Amino acid sequence: MDIKVGDLVGRKSYDCDIVFRVHDIIKQSDKIVIILKGMNLRIIADAPESDVVKLPPSKINEDIRNFEDRAKKLMRKLEKRAKKTTNVMQTGFYRNEAQFFRRPGKVLHIDGDKNYLDMCMKSYKDLNIDAVGRVVAESEQPKAVEALLLQYTPDILVLTGHDAYVKPQQAMNAEQRRKDLSNINNYKNSKYYMESVKLARKYEPSLDDLVVFAGACQSYFEGIMEAGANFASSPERVLIHALDPVMVCEKVALTPIDQIVPLKEVLTGTITGLNGVGGVQTRGKYRDGMPKSLYSTV
Repeated sequence: MDIKVGDLVGRKSYDCDIVFRVHDIIKQSDKIVIILKGMNLRIIADAPESDVVKLPPSKINEDIRNFEDRAKKLMRKLEKRAKKTTNVMQTGFYRNEAQFFRRPGKVLHIDGDKNYLDMCMKSYKDLNIDAVGRVVAESEQPKAVEALLLQYTPDILVLTGHDAYVKPQQAMNAEQRRKDLSNINNYKNSKYYMESVKLARKYEPSLDDLVVFAGACQSYFEGIMEAGANFASSPERVLIHALDPVMVCEKVALTPIDQIVPLKEVLTGTITGLNGVGGVQTRGKYRDGMPKSLYSTV
């Protein structure tokens, strides 16, 4: 077998539509199963060895270029939106910027994928949002979330990584499909996001005091929302972009504390839109203060 951990591959049965990185190779009694994680999308999958093929550099480079182009457009959009939010506050009482200091909401971003976390942390930094990131495998997030909340006391919590809905092999009618979509056992990691959200709500029950985004590609949206999330993926079980959590957090972190985050604006403003991310009315986390200390370093 010439496939090894770290290789960038595609699935022949899906016409190599997604670029995956080989995460693990499992030898079973009579076959080899390849565990795959999306390079730019928050999806996890497994495939038989016979279905996995290494991708040529041209395909990989094309995927990287497309992703980087979308990421750059996204960041320009977010930076413009963040600047607009700041400018709105520089009127009347706040006309002299030197008089006040700004406090966007603080983010604790727990991610099952280091590459995605690094990407998100860079984006938070570019947006001047105070964020702490920790890499925690999806299955370990329920064990880690309470201690991390106590340590960092964030305003906004992100629980993400990879996920997937395991589609049934046989055809189903509408009622059967509804039941299948509501079965937590049909998702790779949704149960861990749900458990983590429930534990976060034990720490802070209020949806306004702790804003929670949870989920990844094709996650069990209804279950995660019922567990207590403000925002979750994926209403239509679609793949979500690696930076979608940042887009939601940016809007919450920079919306003033006395305002409700414009729900439709934040959801349709993500790359995957309403098909990929849903949520409930949520209060913003941005605060202005004054006077700005002469001794402040920020």
